Amino acid sequence: MTKHKLVIRDIGLMLSGDLDNPILDADAIVAVDGRITAVGRQKDVDTGGADVVVDAKGTTLCPGLIDSHVHPVAGDWTPRQSQFNWIDSCLHGGVTTMVSAGEVHMPGRPKDTVGLKAMAITAQRAFDNFRPNGVKVHAGAPVIEQGMEEHDFKDLAEAGVKLLGEVGLGSVKAGDEAKKMVAWARKYGIQSTIHTGGPSIPGSGLIDKDVVLEADADIIGHINGGHTALPDDQILCLCEQCQRAIEIVHNGNERAALVALRAARELGQMERVILGTDAPAGSGVQPLGILRMVSMLSSLGDVPAETAFCFATGNTARMRELDCGLIEVGRAADFIIMDRAQHTAGATLLESVRLGDVPGVGMTIIDGVVRTHRSRNTPPATQLPEIIGA
Repeated sequence: MTKHKLVIRDIGLMLSGDLDNPILDADAIVAVDGRITAVGRQKDVDTGGADVVVDAKGTTLCPGLIDSHVHPVAGDWTPRQSQFNWIDSCLHGGVTTMVSAGEVHMPGRPKDTVGLKAMAITAQRAFDNFRPNGVKVHAGAPVIEQGMEEHDFKDLAEAGVKLLGEVGLGSVKAGDEAKKMVAWARKYGIQSTIHTGGPSIPGSGLIDKDVVLEADADIIGHINGGHTALPDDQILCLCEQCQRAIEIVHNGNERAALVALRAARELGQMERVILGTDAPAGSGVQPLGILRMVSMLSSLGDVPAETAFCFATGNTARMRELDCGLIEVGRAADFIIMDRAQHTAGATLLESVRLGDVPGVGMTIIDGVVRTHRSRNTPPATQLPEIIGA
């Protein structure tokens, strides 16, 4: 069988997505049939026989960004903002993978057990079959409701559902009730996220630290609020007393985001920090939301830019058990190629991000296939990669 080979060469900076080694000593990467097969110096890797060769022209390669918290509904349309092609637009912001925190904006969302299970399975199947411009949307995340029993979670898992929508957006809001259902989900391999903070949509309510701690979901969803954050002492308590993922989102309280980030750093647990947008929402769609979070946390949170990129790549991949997000042999060949924005005050891409600027995306690649060239949404990059053939 013919194999498809991609070679990217002349990379000026390679970000790994790995907190322990965020910058790689490499200038070339090879992918075959959508998987990374070699990373290193161009002279040391097999670049022959490529179907596609990309000259990065000294720019930066990074794993494709992962949005840990989205609310998809039907294909590439969101009824919340009546907007089409929002997922494709986020790809132009470097996001190659999305994880649903619940398809809560479906008009007439069923809340009976049969209906919510059917909708979750439909969403899982639909987004497994349909990938807008290649973007991987992990969907089918039911919002749990009162009356669900253990066999319902078993049924969901056997049908292929691997996620729960935000606990607290449905009728299950008490800590003891949530704990029981989260445990059932975990038993059958379904990962859970809990809403944190004040209500975001009609039907949701306040979920405070006590509920979050008792429920013990896998992901502390938008710890900085979606939109309204908990008091600082409760955010600190969650970071200190819980070992689950600390999810910081764009559509939350930015000051609270910095509180959570600093707590994670002081605890020596930066690997717990992951990023999402919590879009589409009342704030709209943010195609550059993840890049903006990387720049914000780096510039205002005093975090090296290469570390902040790990929050949106390797950290999320490991917490979400995804096969992308890291530059490692065997991982999915999902990349973004970036450069500093034109006329930024930063002399390099990393310096520009530390100053709070968003970089320019010059190319996105998913499963070893070039999906976009110059971004229509980021500021123009100083230098652009180029496909030069085989």
